[in-house]
Amino acid sequence: MKAYRVYQVDSFTKNRFYGNPAGVVLNADGLSEIQMQQIARELNNSETAFILSPTASHYDIEVRFFTPTKEVPICGHATIAAHYIRALEQGKIGKVLQKTKAGILPVDITQENNDFNITMTQGKPQVEKPLDESITSKIIEALGIQPQDIREDCPIAIASTEHSKIMIGIKENKLLNAMKPNLENLSVLSAKIHCNGFYLFTLHFDTNPLVRGRMFAPAIGIAEDPVTGNANGALGAYLVHYGIVKHLEIQNNLSFAILQGEAIKRTGGMRVNVEIQNGKPILVRITGQAIVCFKTEIYI
Repeated sequence: MKAYRVYQVDSFTKNRFYGNPAGVVLNADGLSEIQMQQIARELNNSETAFILSPTASHYDIEVRFFTPTKEVPICGHATIAAHYIRALEQGKIGKVLQKTKAGILPVDITQENNDFNITMTQGKPQVEKPLDESITSKIIEALGIQPQDIREDCPIAIASTEHSKIMIGIKENKLLNAMKPNLENLSVLSAKIHCNGFYLFTLHFDTNPLVRGRMFAPAIGIAEDPVTGNANGALGAYLVHYGIVKHLEIQNNLSFAILQGEAIKRTGGMRVNVEIQNGKPILVRITGQAIVCFKTEIYI
């Protein structure tokens, strides 16, 4: 039997029991895919990251991500958690090339005030055309809101940095936090449009953070995700693509802060940075912090 070191990490926060919890298995070499899925199900976080040794010289580590029900290509908060634990264990800062199912992506670790900031470069930004009204009307119905609650400058559309989300701009933060979507209907819609996550957000041009959000992905076993790296990175690409916050772009760059998780009392935040070329997003990075909640060992 081998002892596997398991951490429970709260990402996108420096306060325990807030932000987005992720499991991290630091020494996952030797685990089968079935065993990884079983551990993820047992920990029951929205995602668990499994850190594996490289099998080639062109990357530094491999990380695989599992929800309680399936493997996913990439995960923002679990990436932050995994590299935070590596930094704590090894004390190293700098760039790490991480192999994932979404490709080989760089992660930058910097040190500040005896702690670590983790910056994740996400996958290729892609933003699709607005969804057809026949679909958006069903989404609005499943969310339990009215068409007039949607921001007129924010078309409902799918955006991705290799893990797609449906972007839905809401006018009022009070409504955002009060919403109780029909999760079963959202799951059905996910199957129809081949996109598992629904990211609802409000924009606040006169305050910081700019964005407040909620993310639902019941089709992959996540009723509501507290703070979602891939949703907010994709949101950055979406905002640039549709020119929604053009007045905030400076020298072909958009940088903004987000707050998520208020409605479920797991508030956390991150910074999103989007590089722009010819009015379109070409590179997305997110930066967050983390804190260890507990650690243990599993013998398999």
